[in-house]
Amino acid sequence: MKIPYVVGIAIVGIAIVTAIGFTQSSVDDSENKIRVAFFPSIVHAVPIIGIENQTFAENLNENLSIEIKVFDSGPQVIESIFSNSVDVAYVGPGPVINGFLKSDGNDLKILASAANGGASFIIQKNSGLESIENYSGKRVAAPQISNTQDVSLRHYLSENGLKPAEKGGDVFVLNISNPDIYTLFAKGDIDGAWVPEPWATMLVEELDGVRLFDENEIWPENKFSSVLLIGRSDYIEKNPEIIKSWIDANAKTVQWINNNPDQSKELYNEFMKGHMGKTLPEKIVQESFSNIVITSTPVENSIYTFAERADSLGYLGRDGYSLDGIFYHENISVTSNEENNNG
Repeated sequence: MKIPYVVGIAIVGIAIVTAIGFTQSSVDDSENKIRVAFFPSIVHAVPIIGIENQTFAENLNENLSIEIKVFDSGPQVIESIFSNSVDVAYVGPGPVINGFLKSDGNDLKILASAANGGASFIIQKNSGLESIENYSGKRVAAPQISNTQDVSLRHYLSENGLKPAEKGGDVFVLNISNPDIYTLFAKGDIDGAWVPEPWATMLVEELDGVRLFDENEIWPENKFSSVLLIGRSDYIEKNPEIIKSWIDANAKTVQWINNNPDQSKELYNEFMKGHMGKTLPEKIVQESFSNIVITSTPVENSIYTFAERADSLGYLGRDGYSLDGIFYHENISVTSNEENNNG
């Protein structure tokens, strides 16, 4: 059964809504649909491919439609959770932790994972950033402040005895969107960037950047959860069967991607062409997928470690924090032998 779905694209705050399969109802009419948010990036392959190959649709009740909302910012996704305009979402640990704490643990839960890894620190070929001694006066970038890559970049600087300029140091950290990072990197206006796939590979392949390291290399056991499936708490409580079906479909999609890597890459580009109006070069897609582990099992310790790092940067407030209750354990799907690099 092919369930109709609606596409709502919100890129950098600009919303474009296109109806597919049925006439869209009002924003508040969520009774017969599930609204899912994700990014148009390769690290979000699970929702993209699971929707493209109908895995999510086939796992849901035929009377339930799917509305997809594509974002370019984790904080925007969390605000959509708060405003009850998104039911489930795929987003990085930074915004998830911030949203959980901002709502006093009331508004969202981690249901599963979608990807590990998939971020790198890319530097200009002649920047000298291979050596920590050369960071004085340099300009490095990451997406939105307090997002996943921003926390990792600032933690890396701190661990190496460096401070950003706004904290009295001499390293300039720019928080700008991934497309703007690409533009500034191309112009030579920034010396390095901590970015997710496919942007990391694009900087290397298209702009002659150097991959200083894959972020996995600086995590315990060389792995961390980079994309999490979360649900709005009140939606979870009211619709436990729908949530269970979505989590099951998430796990099935993970297995399908790992069992069908070539088809997965083709479906990703079909999504890009159909909904974003462009495709990525095959080499970019191939290399980007090889830097990601597609999995539905969260690396739980990495979530707590990430929170510690964000807290050390002053992002979690001054009164301490608790992540008690952030995981919806009874519903997390664990699929054996599912984890594979997708090269």
